[in-house]
Parts: sequence; C-alpha cells; structure tokens
Amino acid sequence: MGSPSTAGAGTGDAIVEISDLHKSFGRVEVLKGIDMRVRRGEVVCIVGPSGSGKSTLLRCVNLLEQPTSGTVVVNGFDMTDPDVYIDDARRSIGMVFQGFNLFTHMSVLENLTIAQRKVLKRDKAEAERVARDNLARVGLSEKVGAMPDQLSGGQQQRVAIARALSMDPAVMLFDEPTSALDPELVGDVLSVMRRLAEEGMTMLVVTHEMQFAREVADTVLFMDDGVVVEQGPPGRVIADPRHERTRSFLSRVLNPVHARE
Repeated sequence: MGSPSTAGAGTGDAIVEISDLHKSFGRVEVLKGIDMRVRRGEVVCIVGPSGSGKSTLLRCVNLLEQPTSGTVVVNGFDMTDPDVYIDDARRSIGMVFQGFNLFTHMSVLENLTIAQRKVLKRDKAEAERVARDNLARVGLSEKVGAMPDQLSGGQQQRVAIARALSMDPAVMLFDEPTSALDPELVGDVLSVMRRLAEEGMTMLVVTHEMQFAREVADTVLFMDDGVVVEQGPPGRVIADPRHERTRSFLSRVLNPVHARE
C-alpha cells in the first residue's frame, strides 16, 4: 500500500490534483464540485451507490469525459488545458474497465504489444519482452499465445491489467474491474491489484468490493449525488463513518440480507 492518506489535502508530491470539478450531461449535473489530491503510491478507493458519479469522475481524469468546468492535473499534465496534447498526457495513465476491451482477433501477446509499438514506438522484441514480464506479474505467462475467447472472464481482466501495465503508467484507474465477473473469478483479479498496491502503484479504484477497500486503500472516498460526502482512512470511513449517508450506504452493502428485509 502507499503512503498515509492525503486525498483532499495539498501536497507537494501529488500526482493527481482535481479542483472544483463539475460535469453535466445536458441539464443533469453529475459531478458537483469535486476536490481531491492523490500522492504517488497512494491507493484511493471510490465507493458509493450507483449513479453517484464515481465512474464519471474516473473518466474525467483521463478525459474520456470532458469536464464542464474545473481542473484535472495528472502527472504534471493539465488535462483540462485546451492546448494540452492529450495523447502525451494519457500515456502516463492506465485504465481498466468493467468490460475487458481486448481485441478479440488478436492473441494475448498481440493485445499487449500493439499499443507499445504504435504509441511508445518500441521495437517488436522490446514490446514482447515487456508484455511477457507483465503477463508474469498477473500470473498468466502460459496464456501468451491464447486468444481472448479461450480465457475466462477473470483471465481476460488480468490480461487487460497487464496490457495497461505494459505502457508504464504512473497512475492506474480501475472502473469496477470485478463487476462483470462471476464471484469465483473475482479473487484472482483482486489479488493482482493487491500486489500492484504493494509494489507502490498509484491507483484510483471505483469498486463495490468493500473488503478490498478496507484492506488495500490508503483513502476511501464516499460519493453520493455527485459530491464527496466523506473521505479518510478505511478504518474510519468504513468502520466508523461520520455521515448518515455513508452509514446508510454501508449498512446496505455490508449487510445485504438485512437491507432486503
């Protein structure tokens, strides 16, 4: 895991800085003034009910969604500067989605090398070396020649993580990476993410996996209705939330049987 929590506090070594971020879709305001800062090596888990703006926040970080107003600075690049060269800015950001987004007509190795060669201009030998190293990191060295449809959902997601790692990102964004997986496949993906955290990777993770957040996060950030309601160490936000909205959400996700009664 990373350093002690600093999300939301001004720090000299912040790698992600978000200030007064707003995002609207038509007349619907989804993000209503988000402020947060993430230090290098920090793991921030973003939790909250569906529709609270979590995924939109993550997608604004790498400009998959264009913010309506506010600023987003990642690894020294102002993502919201109209003059920013977005391809350069995005190179330091890895993204793992709910869906695996693998090229189905390409082998695992080809999926991991194509962006390296086209974007980073690595030669074939170097790209394949990096790809094999990252497949080993996610425990899939033996799948180098497999096609995506020969893999389980959990294996495909681990390939997607290895693909993102092959671009040498400074920050990894995970948008509910286990939500599309069968329950028995979730553990392998979370184990890979735990190892990345232990290695010091800066990670922003939108997740419903509260045990993972409790064990791995330096900071848990609870969102509801487009605002950050509460943030802090998991031992406080999850175990001893200060706000009623946080307590209500956690009571539902931690005690789903009682929530349905």
